[in-house]
Amino acid sequence: MKYPAKNRLKFPVGGLAILAGLLGSGCSVSESRQAASDGQNKPFRVALLTPGPITDQSWNSGAFAGLTGIRDSLKAVTSHIQVKTPAEFEENFEQYGAQGYDLVFGHGFEFQDAAERVGPKFPRTVYITTSGNRVAPNVSPMVFGLEEPAYLAGVLAGAATKSGVVSTIGGTELPPVKSLFLAFVAGARSVNPNVRVLGSYVGNWDDASAGREQALAQIQQGTDFIFQNADAAGLGTFQAARESRGVYVFGANSNQNDVAPDVIIASVVIDLPRAFLSVAREVKERRFAARVIRFDANSGVVRLVQNPKLAHRITPLVQGQLDSVQRLMDSGRIVPPRLNFVDTTGATAK
Repeated sequence: MKYPAKNRLKFPVGGLAILAGLLGSGCSVSESRQAASDGQNKPFRVALLTPGPITDQSWNSGAFAGLTGIRDSLKAVTSHIQVKTPAEFEENFEQYGAQGYDLVFGHGFEFQDAAERVGPKFPRTVYITTSGNRVAPNVSPMVFGLEEPAYLAGVLAGAATKSGVVSTIGGTELPPVKSLFLAFVAGARSVNPNVRVLGSYVGNWDDASAGREQALAQIQQGTDFIFQNADAAGLGTFQAARESRGVYVFGANSNQNDVAPDVIIASVVIDLPRAFLSVAREVKERRFAARVIRFDANSGVVRLVQNPKLAHRITPLVQGQLDSVQRLMDSGRIVPPRLNFVDTTGATAK
């Protein structure tokens, strides 16, 4: 899928006169531009940058739903831009800061370099990078503990597979994605030590055709359960499963059960609207503190949601295994593995 022409934010003409006066007083350009936009009774303004289309019914659509929730619940003025390159990440971070936005989300691990560079220029703007791992005075990563529901997905796949082969398909090989797959494989092998695991990456997040081809290649090698985390490219894995017999796929990031109810056995879900609103409320109420913002399973933000339309495909024995593992995780007796790419000492947002 091709990206649309880049949107550009424009600085209000009226602000230029203010800017000129501030420059004469010795303020830096960045500080002056932000100060010029900070008038009395300024509305709460929140922006979102996504690396892919908000029609993916997954990672990006969930973030856009979060932005919409902030608009409706906090009466915020909101803006969204889809960006593709690191240069666009930085340019749009800067322009939102220059316009005095209170909160800007860079939706993905790949946004953190730009946020780290731009943040110091606009100290009144809070920059959040989802799945990042770096903290600065006005830059914080939002981290989702998807390893627990991913581990449960692995238990389901390992216990229910008839072929003895399960697989993973990712968009690109980012640390958060690798961490989820690590947990999924551990879950599968916890109940089926001899299970064979296949893995591949599409190389991008928006090519559904390539996602389909990756899934078909794995199906030819015997997989009957696919855990995909590939955004729009992942939609192709659902099509591949439909073209095959007895193959099931896990939805990721959003509840995708209704996207392909005949082949999605369950979804590893992030309640992005709830997470986004939690952080936005802190910023609006001026009680936000920079930190690692972690949403684990006990936050209610992440969970495994089984597809009720395929409940008959999960035997009572497999369901019993899932329930047992869930209880053991709740008690802390099972801790799924995860890559140590983020400081987990940060406080969990409430």
